Amino acid sequence: MREPTYFILAALQEEPLHGYAIIKQTEALSRGRVKPATGTLYTALDRLTHEGLVQVVKEEVVNGRARRYYALTPDGLAALKAEAAHLAEAARIVTDRPVSGPSGRFAFRAASPFYAVPGHLVSSLRAAADRNNGRLA
Repeated sequence: MREPTYFILAALQEEPLHGYAIIKQTEALSRGRVKPATGTLYTALDRLTHEGLVQVVKEEVVNGRARRYYALTPDGLAALKAEAAHLAEAARIVTDRPVSGPSGRFAFRAASPFYAVPGHLVSSLRAAADRNNGRLA
Protein backbone atom coordinates (compact mmCIF):
# COMPACT_ATOMS: atom_id res chain seq x y z
CA MET A 1 0.00 0.00 0.00
CA ARG A 2 1.31 3.44 -0.85
CA GLU A 3 1.83 5.96 1.92
CA PRO A 4 -0.93 8.39 0.80
CA THR A 5 -3.49 5.56 0.74
CA TYR A 6 -2.37 4.41 4.20
CA PHE A 7 -2.85 7.88 5.68
CA ILE A 8 -6.19 8.45 3.90
CA LEU A 9 -7.49 5.22 5.44
CA ALA A 10 -6.00 6.18 8.81
CA ALA A 11 -7.75 9.56 8.64
CA LEU A 12 -11.08 7.72 8.46
CA GLN A 13 -10.34 5.33 11.31
CA GLU A 14 -12.17 7.28 14.03
CA GLU A 15 -15.14 8.80 12.23
CA PRO A 16 -16.59 9.62 8.80
CA LEU A 17 -15.09 12.77 7.27
CA HIS A 18 -15.71 14.96 4.23
CA GLY A 19 -12.96 15.67 1.67
CA TYR A 20 -11.39 18.78 3.19
CA ALA A 21 -11.34 17.18 6.66
CA ILE A 22 -9.68 14.08 5.17
CA ILE A 23 -6.97 16.28 3.63
CA LYS A 24 -6.31 18.02 6.97
CA GLN A 25 -6.36 14.78 8.99
CA THR A 26 -4.07 13.05 6.48
CA GLU A 27 -1.61 15.91 6.70
CA ALA A 28 -1.72 15.88 10.52
CA LEU A 29 -1.34 12.11 10.88
CA SER A 30 1.59 12.02 8.45
CA ARG A 31 3.22 15.02 10.16
CA GLY A 32 3.08 16.96 6.92
CA ARG A 33 4.62 14.29 4.66
CA VAL A 34 1.36 13.56 2.84
CA LYS A 35 -0.55 16.59 1.54
CA PRO A 36 -3.04 15.34 -1.04
CA ALA A 37 -4.33 17.87 -3.53
CA THR A 38 -8.11 17.97 -3.84
CA GLY A 39 -8.18 16.21 -7.22
CA THR A 40 -5.73 13.56 -6.05
CA LEU A 41 -7.78 12.90 -2.92
CA TYR A 42 -11.05 12.45 -4.80
CA THR A 43 -9.38 10.15 -7.33
CA ALA A 44 -8.05 8.06 -4.43
CA LEU A 45 -11.45 8.06 -2.70
CA ASP A 46 -13.14 6.91 -5.92
CA ARG A 47 -10.60 4.07 -6.20
CA LEU A 48 -10.93 3.11 -2.54
CA THR A 49 -14.74 3.16 -2.85
CA HIS A 50 -14.54 0.91 -5.93
CA GLU A 51 -12.20 -1.44 -4.01
CA GLY A 52 -14.67 -1.60 -1.11
CA LEU A 53 -12.30 -0.02 1.43
CA VAL A 54 -14.34 3.17 1.98
CA GLN A 55 -17.96 4.11 1.43
CA VAL A 56 -20.02 7.27 1.19
CA VAL A 57 -22.16 7.38 4.33
CA LYS A 58 -23.74 10.82 4.06
CA GLU A 59 -24.31 13.54 1.49
CA GLU A 60 -25.43 17.08 2.22
CA VAL A 61 -25.43 20.48 0.58
CA VAL A 62 -23.41 23.18 2.34
CA ASN A 63 -23.34 26.71 0.89
CA GLY A 64 -24.76 25.37 -2.36
CA ARG A 65 -22.09 22.66 -2.73
CA ALA A 66 -22.46 18.92 -2.30
CA ARG A 67 -20.45 17.47 0.56
CA ARG A 68 -19.87 13.73 0.87
CA TYR A 69 -18.78 12.01 4.05
CA TYR A 70 -16.63 8.90 3.73
CA ALA A 71 -16.13 6.09 6.23
CA LEU A 72 -13.95 3.00 6.41
CA THR A 73 -15.64 -0.28 5.61
CA PRO A 74 -14.75 -3.41 7.59
CA ASP A 75 -12.45 -4.40 4.70
CA GLY A 76 -10.86 -0.93 4.81
CA LEU A 77 -10.16 -1.25 8.53
CA ALA A 78 -8.70 -4.73 8.00
CA ALA A 79 -6.45 -3.42 5.20
CA LEU A 80 -5.30 -0.51 7.38
CA LYS A 81 -4.48 -2.80 10.31
CA ALA A 82 -2.66 -5.26 8.04
CA GLU A 83 -0.53 -2.47 6.58
CA ALA A 84 0.23 -1.08 10.05
CA ALA A 85 1.39 -4.55 11.15
CA HIS A 86 3.52 -4.88 8.02
CA LEU A 87 5.20 -1.51 8.63
CA ALA A 88 5.80 -2.35 12.29
CA GLU A 89 7.42 -5.66 11.33
CA ALA A 90 9.56 -3.96 8.68
CA ALA A 91 10.74 -1.40 11.24
CA ARG A 92 11.43 -4.14 13.79
CA ILE A 93 13.60 -6.02 11.32
CA VAL A 94 15.68 -2.92 10.68
CA THR A 95 15.97 -1.84 14.29
CA ASP A 96 16.89 -5.32 15.51
CA ARG A 97 19.78 -5.72 13.05
CA PRO A 98 22.44 -3.06 13.52
CA VAL A 99 25.38 -3.37 11.15
CA SER A 100 28.56 -1.32 11.34
CA GLY A 101 29.25 0.34 8.02
CA PRO A 102 32.69 0.85 6.41
CA SER A 103 33.05 4.24 8.07
CA GLY A 104 32.32 2.76 11.49
CA ARG A 105 28.98 4.55 11.59
CA PHE A 106 25.75 2.69 12.09
CA ALA A 107 24.45 1.43 8.75
CA PHE A 108 21.24 -0.30 7.69
CA ARG A 109 20.95 -3.29 5.44
CA ALA A 110 17.87 -5.11 4.24
CA ALA A 111 17.20 -8.18 6.33
CA SER A 112 14.79 -9.56 3.77
CA PRO A 113 13.90 -8.66 0.18
CA PHE A 114 10.22 -8.92 1.17
CA TYR A 115 10.26 -5.82 3.36
CA ALA A 116 10.66 -2.25 2.23
CA VAL A 117 11.10 0.41 4.88
CA PRO A 118 9.89 3.93 3.98
CA GLY A 119 12.70 6.44 3.56
CA HIS A 120 11.44 8.75 6.31
CA LEU A 121 11.55 5.82 8.76
CA VAL A 122 15.12 4.92 7.80
CA SER A 123 16.15 8.56 8.29
CA SER A 124 14.55 8.61 11.75
CA LEU A 125 16.26 5.36 12.69
CA ARG A 126 19.64 6.61 11.48
CA ALA A 127 19.25 9.79 13.54
CA ALA A 128 18.34 7.75 16.63
CA ALA A 129 21.35 5.49 16.09
CA ASP A 130 23.66 8.48 15.70
CA ARG A 131 22.39 9.89 19.01
CA ASN A 132 23.01 6.55 20.76
CA ASN A 133 26.45 5.63 19.40
CA GLY A 134 25.12 3.21 16.81
CA ARG A 135 22.55 1.46 19.02
CA LEU A 136 18.79 1.71 18.86
CA ALA A 137 17.96 1.26 22.51
